[in-house]
Amino acid sequence: MFISFFQEEENNDVANMEEDIDGDLADIETLNYEDLDSVSKLQKSQRYIDIMQKVEDALEKGSDISNQGLVLEDDPEYQLIVDCNGLSVDIENEIVIIHNFIRDKYRLKFPELESLVHHPIDYARVVKKIGNEMDLTLVDLEGLLPSAIIMVVSVTASTTSGKPLPEDVLQKTIDACDRALALDTAKKKVLDFVESRMGYIAPNLSTIVGSAVAAKLMGTAGGLSALAKMPACNVQLLGAKKKTLAGFSTATSQFRVGYIEQTEIFQTTPPALRSRACRLLASKATLAARIDSTRGDPLGNAGKTLKEEIHKKIEKWQEPPPAKQPKPLPVPDSEPKKKRGGRRLRKMKERYAITDMRKLANRMQFGVPEESSLGDGLGEGYGMLGQAGSGKLRVSIGQSKLAAKVAKKFKEKNYGSSGATSGLTSSLAFTPVQGIELTNPQAHAHQLGSGTQSTYFSETGTFSKIKRT
Repeated sequence: MFISFFQEEENNDVANMEEDIDGDLADIETLNYEDLDSVSKLQKSQRYIDIMQKVEDALEKGSDISNQGLVLEDDPEYQLIVDCNGLSVDIENEIVIIHNFIRDKYRLKFPELESLVHHPIDYARVVKKIGNEMDLTLVDLEGLLPSAIIMVVSVTASTTSGKPLPEDVLQKTIDACDRALALDTAKKKVLDFVESRMGYIAPNLSTIVGSAVAAKLMGTAGGLSALAKMPACNVQLLGAKKKTLAGFSTATSQFRVGYIEQTEIFQTTPPALRSRACRLLASKATLAARIDSTRGDPLGNAGKTLKEEIHKKIEKWQEPPPAKQPKPLPVPDSEPKKKRGGRRLRKMKERYAITDMRKLANRMQFGVPEESSLGDGLGEGYGMLGQAGSGKLRVSIGQSKLAAKVAKKFKEKNYGSSGATSGLTSSLAFTPVQGIELTNPQAHAHQLGSGTQSTYFSETGTFSKIKRT
């Protein structure tokens, strides 16, 4: 039932907007800029008069609490709010048309003004204030424009090429300014009425952004259902004005921000975080508008929850980063290291070290096929073994230091009998290096002397003197 009602309302709004657009296009095509009534027709339409009369009566009467128990689509005030949203869009379009009319007329007097003042209402107020005056030092624009823009307008007016307008053209321009200001006043009245009913129509949206901003968002979007269908990036830009910096710094100016900047949350946020807060507010406001469009939470509890989330996120952004903790040293190992060193470890490494033959077998020469045990690449490959010289397998196996030391130690020992000459003395000795060895048991004793003479000095040798030549 709700969906069918919103579809009917949307279809009616679309039909009305199409009629208005067609009418505006027809007016633009046959536009006579000499007559203001042919340009602006909204104020004389019966729809405008009826809606404004109902709005004034509703503002005088106040909010009717007895109707808040009805279903939303049965409430006559909700239908009036829907009409007000459509009328506010029509008023915006009408102000733009009147702004073009004023601009075309006043361009002869001050052609540079339209590039300095972009907002239609501000432009109409400035034109009405200046009139046909050529010396802007005699015109007080304080309160109409920022002081920086007033200075630029005054300097530009002193060098302008414009000329005073005729009386009839000036009168039409002033009348157009009055009509634009009257339409702006009517729009504010419509927004005041919608704002007073926001707590009932859109309670969740009003909780987040406030009733005034919620009414402006709904009025600019064309209704609550149209606002609910908008993406958050477009909601952020609703009501954004074109900034006129006139050559001044852009450091303190907020770009791409609409009515969201009027919210209390945005104003209390630090300037460095306002762009992030604006995106966050727009996203949460879109969610709240979708809840309100389906009457998901008439009491506004969802809006309160979303508002608390916004406050928590902004507070989280303002927290200082955690202090950098000093990195402690690693805990020393109490267990002894398993890595050993010394003579025993060196001997063990030498005993199990990889041989040169294995090193050559593990290598391969680039571009040269390796020989294999079965030929044609089959079996175990030989790598670079035997590839030097004639190509045959030639490996010279050198004796290791450990093996040489062991062999020398066993040679020095006298394997066999104790050295006594007897018939049982054998000349065969069993050594671990060469196996069975035939030796003379008494040869070793005759060769070695006693004391230092056996190793360092000869018994028959004498000292000799060498003469220098």
